[in-house]
Amino acid sequence: MKIGVIYWTGTGNTEMMANAVAQGAKEAGAEVDVMQVSDAAADGALTYDAIALGCPAMGAEQLEESEFEPFFTELEGNLKDKKVALFGSHEWSEEGQWMDDWTERTKAAGAVICQGAGLKVYSTPDEEGLEKCRDLGKALAEM
Repeated sequence: MKIGVIYWTGTGNTEMMANAVAQGAKEAGAEVDVMQVSDAAADGALTYDAIALGCPAMGAEQLEESEFEPFFTELEGNLKDKKVALFGSHEWSEEGQWMDDWTERTKAAGAVICQGAGLKVYSTPDEEGLEKCRDLGKALAEM
């Protein structure tokens, strides 16, 4: 299984999560590439057996607009039957509505969502949050 972990980070929180997702996937035997969204292309992302996408909540509970949203919009039309894990951190509210909306959007595109929903961690991930990220990576590798 070859997995691409593609993320955007502003404060480093989502980068920490991306590395933990990658660690879990590697521990489960997957080959993993980790990259910032600025270094990724949608057509390249589609060559992976599975994709883990990370983006924090921005502004009014939305994906980052200048890099991540355009990337995801391009990717979105080609996600049918693709194995996808979603993750990110949020600080604007305790609820993390952006992840629920992003999960529904990804399901509507036909993707198979790892663990049925995106993983959201409030603020800087602590060890418990990072363990959830490693578990997500492992679950993606085992799909």
